[in-house]
Amino acid sequence: MTVPPRRYRVRHVTSYTYDEELEACYNRGLLRPRDTEHQLVLSSQVQVSPQPELLTEHQDYFGNHSVYLELRTPTTQLVVAAESVVEVSWPPPDLDGLNRWTVAEAVAFGAATDPLDLADFGLPSPMVCIDATVGEYAATVLRPDARLGEALVALNAAIGADFSYAKGVTSVRTTLAELLELRQGVCQDFAQLAIGCLRAVGLPARYVSGYLETTPPPGREKLRGADATHAWVSVLTPLGWVDLDPTNGQFVDSAYIVTAWGRDFSDVSPLRGVVFTEAANSSLSVEVDVEPIPVP
Repeated sequence: MTVPPRRYRVRHVTSYTYDEELEACYNRGLLRPRDTEHQLVLSSQVQVSPQPELLTEHQDYFGNHSVYLELRTPTTQLVVAAESVVEVSWPPPDLDGLNRWTVAEAVAFGAATDPLDLADFGLPSPMVCIDATVGEYAATVLRPDARLGEALVALNAAIGADFSYAKGVTSVRTTLAELLELRQGVCQDFAQLAIGCLRAVGLPARYVSGYLETTPPPGREKLRGADATHAWVSVLTPLGWVDLDPTNGQFVDSAYIVTAWGRDFSDVSPLRGVVFTEAANSSLSVEVDVEPIPVP
């Protein structure tokens, strides 16, 4: 199915402030969206202040666009700003087509695909530990005899019904077993839980990081910098990779912008690195804007 393209300008600004001078830092960032079957990057640039001594780009193991920077200029503030223009045309999934297979048949199909996909996205990873509790939860929605499309819809619905969205309850160290006890979390947690469930039954699944276009309430203007990064799941099926968003209980469409994917969040952190400083305190602020722009 062909859908009309949508075009977006995405601005992602990360600011670090220190109470003593930063002597040097070495950072790696995944800030440039990637070209995909449904997405085209029209332009992209990363600006750093102060000007770094080294700023290079390459592709990482998963094909994501990686930026590496070295800064050795003393400063109390580091600002990394990425701005991109992308065009997205993401059709809805073919649920009728997916329902031609059961979950068990889709698992058997996946076992005959690229062994690298199976190794990278079918096994436990640093932040997706598949223990008995994850397997038990997965078994409630991803039964072997269930129609595949219906099972994916059920997985989205189950996480939405069983968990509450709450900031500050979990951290990057929260395990899936702890999440299943807390029953609260954010998009990162729900994406990794869905991945754990899919891998537990034998379906390769990857963690996708990016952005989601948001709209303000009726009568309210959109606040600048109020958007955020988002995370969802891509699962390998006999029809190819299918993306679903368990946080919002829906399949991914042209409101979503892909930045990077990997095994879990540890592979796709937007910005990480090492700093050398005597500072006792620091602060971090992140501003994200996803702005729809006209398609000529």
